[in-house]
Amino acid sequence: MARLAQTAGLTDVQQEIISTVRDFVDKEIIPVATGLEHRDEYPQQIVDGLKELGLFGLMIPEEYGGLGESLLTYALCVEEIARGWMSVSGIINTHFIVAYMLKQHGTQEQKDHFLPRMAAGDIRGAFSMSEPGLGSDVSAITSKAVKDGDEYVLTGQKMWLTNGGTSSLVAVLVRSDEGHPEGTAPHKSMTTFLVEKEPGFGEVRPGLTIPGKIDKMGYKGVDTTELIMDGLRIPADRVLGGVTGRGFYQMMDGVEVGRVNVAARGCGVAQRAFELGVQYAQQRHTFGKPIAQHQAIQFKLAEMATKVEAAHAMMVNAARKKDSGERNDLEAGMAKYLASEYCKEVVEDAFRIHGGYGFSKEYEIERLYREAPMLLIGEGTAEIQKMIIGRRLLEEYRFQG
Repeated sequence: MARLAQTAGLTDVQQEIISTVRDFVDKEIIPVATGLEHRDEYPQQIVDGLKELGLFGLMIPEEYGGLGESLLTYALCVEEIARGWMSVSGIINTHFIVAYMLKQHGTQEQKDHFLPRMAAGDIRGAFSMSEPGLGSDVSAITSKAVKDGDEYVLTGQKMWLTNGGTSSLVAVLVRSDEGHPEGTAPHKSMTTFLVEKEPGFGEVRPGLTIPGKIDKMGYKGVDTTELIMDGLRIPADRVLGGVTGRGFYQMMDGVEVGRVNVAARGCGVAQRAFELGVQYAQQRHTFGKPIAQHQAIQFKLAEMATKVEAAHAMMVNAARKKDSGERNDLEAGMAKYLASEYCKEVVEDAFRIHGGYGFSKEYEIERLYREAPMLLIGEGTAEIQKMIIGRRLLEEYRFQG
């Protein structure tokens, strides 16, 4: 059977990598995902398998022990992994955002120190922008860093850290007014710090506490936490890039990668929902024939497949634009917006096809139905994406009157 969401123009190496990941997903993730998700259990065996495959070093340059692959290759691998279980794709997403930020903005010492161990999967990354009271308004960050000799003292509370407990390196965005006079625009007085810590919960280093996991409706297995800094002392050489005041731009560059990732996750979850829906429609009989032979169900399957194809195409376009070195905030915003919305719709249609059985935890679609909503808010809500898209369109189509 021809598969949906094929990607033209891939190299033999890309095809081999994606095929290997797809086989791993089919054999090692799909059979156990629902059970692990219902128990909210961290998928250690799956993560170890990804480490053996070299997935934690996929986009890290070869000189640091990685595979040196493109964002497109990474996004297509994420699509496959999310097809198996979205939580696993979240485990590697934040890791790659931090690795990407280091590669693009880190000092040479920071790259040499972190990237080889990140490529091997020995250091796992997480990043932290959000706080309890700010949501999408990054300029409202209140966590701050104060210079004290050759160190900075960090204080504040961060929120919604994926991999907050299992990570050993967190890129944390805080205000740093040192060197920035009063009245400086908020986004010009923010700095990203590279915070090393022990994996786990509680006080993971002096001045840094990771409380227990946040209990969530879906997106289980992966740990989502708060991060509390109370007199956390960080050496000045752990300022990303070595210069304060650049954190906002560094984070936004990383978030563009994250938005392509979320689009890829949406594509993967939607593909799995379609697979489950089209399979069930051929097995379930009503009125003397499989429900797939009813026109109403065929229309639904046609709409689902079209949405899967459209979202995949936009995700691929956004990844290729970033790989080319061009600005891709418009394409990434469009891809993230469309893929997450279509994912929700495709999952709901598959849920409807399952009828009452879709409401049972024995069926995989129940898990997908709880996972899809996270994509509507992760890496910026639909409303934020539309703001980005609208502003960029007005830049491109400025009226010359």
